[in-house]
Amino acid sequence: MNTKKISSKRELRDGAPAKKTAARKNTGKFSDDLKNKTGVKEATGKPAAPKTQASRAKKLVVRNPNQKIMERARDLKEKRVDLDSFEPVRLQKALAASGVGSRREMEDWITQGLVTVNGKTAQLGDKVSPEDQVTVKGNVIKLKWPDRLPRIILYYKQEGEIVSRDDPQGRVSIFDRLPQAASSRWVAIGRLDINTSGLLILTTSGELVNRFAHPSFEVEREYAVRVLGELSTEQMKMLTEEGVMLEDGLAKVERIYEQGGEGANKWYNVVIKEGRNREVRRIFESQGLTVSRLVRVGFGPIGLPNRLKRGQFYELNPAEVANIMKWADMRLPGSKRRR
Repeated sequence: MNTKKISSKRELRDGAPAKKTAARKNTGKFSDDLKNKTGVKEATGKPAAPKTQASRAKKLVVRNPNQKIMERARDLKEKRVDLDSFEPVRLQKALAASGVGSRREMEDWITQGLVTVNGKTAQLGDKVSPEDQVTVKGNVIKLKWPDRLPRIILYYKQEGEIVSRDDPQGRVSIFDRLPQAASSRWVAIGRLDINTSGLLILTTSGELVNRFAHPSFEVEREYAVRVLGELSTEQMKMLTEEGVMLEDGLAKVERIYEQGGEGANKWYNVVIKEGRNREVRRIFESQGLTVSRLVRVGFGPIGLPNRLKRGQFYELNPAEVANIMKWADMRLPGSKRRR
């Protein structure tokens, strides 16, 4: 019988079958791991910095909910979406969601003629459905479709950690500390810069990421901000009513109020509806104040759990995930399509 082997991510990226080696833990992409071990130079000509070793984050353990919630959670976990109900999606998106590589990599491979759909060389703009057969570099790819309830974890990010899998400087990434998703890939909903701590939401659902992070949905982000100095009443009113012009456009605060403080340091609670780079810090800088500590304490309907300590994570149970999907107006597995 003539069958094609389904390739691993390592084989696809390296362009050749990988040797049989013992499974490595706490590693990112194979190419990045190789660079860190062998000192392969980056495109800039500088050698990559050794990867900083990071300990695994501890999971927050909570008591089981009541029997009714546990039964609903088990039922939700077992349900699946009928694959025939999926609308076709762009080829590069389907490949990236299946863990083959980044969307940009997939676009490059499609342009180079390295991807086929049902035996024909793919073109940018092609869409695929669950029944289509896709090959990359001659290897059959088993596309993954979101036919089950996604997973969601809440992580209390610490200062000094980055929200990226690729870093030439070898700094600690939150992905080094979190557990691996067995059949999918964790995606962070919004980013926090290296000097910002607090709530970070990760999920296996690309659609959920879009519902939270896309500017069109205007999901609120709440921060606790410590600054050296103090905002006047007039400044606070101006930030909420008029906003302030930054180099990348107008920035407006939805709500802001004082939270106390000692000496020259004052704490504020700030809510914004955007996720631009360093936006909160730049808003305060525009008023002549420097942020000395920034903690995200809420994102949309999710708040930073009181019992969650820095460097810990908590995975939502299926019933809690279903509530988030309902908030996001997403269809649950086993439910009927909305018309």
